Amino acid sequence: MTVISATPDPEARTLTLVAEFSAPPKAVWQLWADPRLLERWWGPPTYPATFREHDFTVGGEAKYHMTGPEGDTSNGWWRFTALDEPNTLEFRDGFADENGNPSTEMPETTIRVDIAEIPSGTRMTMTSSFASAEQLEQLVNMGMLEGMKQAAGQIDALLAA
Repeated sequence: MTVISATPDPEARTLTLVAEFSAPPKAVWQLWADPRLLERWWGPPTYPATFREHDFTVGGEAKYHMTGPEGDTSNGWWRFTALDEPNTLEFRDGFADENGNPSTEMPETTIRVDIAEIPSGTRMTMTSSFASAEQLEQLVNMGMLEGMKQAAGQIDALLAA
């Protein structure tokens, strides 16, 4: 896969990743719909994800954790708010406690994924929206931008398999 861009925009309070794949939109959609495929790319290579729950329906939730190289874990949750197969999905995303309950101490984001057919395959645009520029800066400083690029960099191998 080619990550075309990964751009934070403090004024718009967004972080946008654009990537292109030589695969049809339906195959890219499956990377979100199938939790076993998600586990193979969500999170940087050194922090792989494990999805304990994945109810891929509007109103459904996902609960997961990422495991670091030292065995440390970071928990997260999603709540799906829109699904239009294979074109768009939208979900709330946040940090969680060990039981998967949303953390009130860390920012939540809204992530919209647009999947569009292009002559060479598919363009995926993932836009994370934040409540404030400060929240965007906080998560970028924690490594979100680099982590997203590394995570998305694993997708080509999955689509080629």
